[in-house]
Amino acid sequence: MANRPNFLHDPTPDLEARAIFAEDYESLGFVMNLSFLWSHQPAALHGLLGLARQVAEEGGITPRQRFLIVLASSAARESKYCVLAWQRKFPGLLEPASIAGIVDGVAPIAGLEASEQALVTWVRLCVERPTATRHEDVEILRAAGYSDRQIFAVTVFAALRMAFATVNDALGAEPDDELRAAGS
Repeated sequence: MANRPNFLHDPTPDLEARAIFAEDYESLGFVMNLSFLWSHQPAALHGLLGLARQVAEEGGITPRQRFLIVLASSAARESKYCVLAWQRKFPGLLEPASIAGIVDGVAPIAGLEASEQALVTWVRLCVERPTATRHEDVEILRAAGYSDRQIFAVTVFAALRMAFATVNDALGAEPDDELRAAGS
């Protein structure tokens, strides 16, 4: 198996890793670079992303809100991989102008409701300066219609996505050529 653009050598894939590769190929038409990276411990990938999915579902966080969280957290870290991957996996979930506004840090963001704007602002704050959050920031989310359960879920989902992105970034996972081509 050829080395992928990351800092680790590709392991010999076990059945779990092959299942990840097959899922990528079925949904995307290629195997993602990060899948080769996470094939070192597929259970870690399933556990981390499974927990993120569970937290979002139990917190009533919609797929669109999840996309907003991924975009805002990735943009705050200047990480392009998840932005490109989610655009590819969920086309049409957000307008291109909204995606560009979130990634570029523009405010207000075209095409977003006030509650979505508040969500993006909260996520960016959590990622950029988690110790700087204040009671007033949470009150803004409540005023935008989020329950405490949803605020907790949004915050945990963002933190778990950051853990995922940190592994990818720290170990040099580069966005796939197929994702870059689709994003341009």
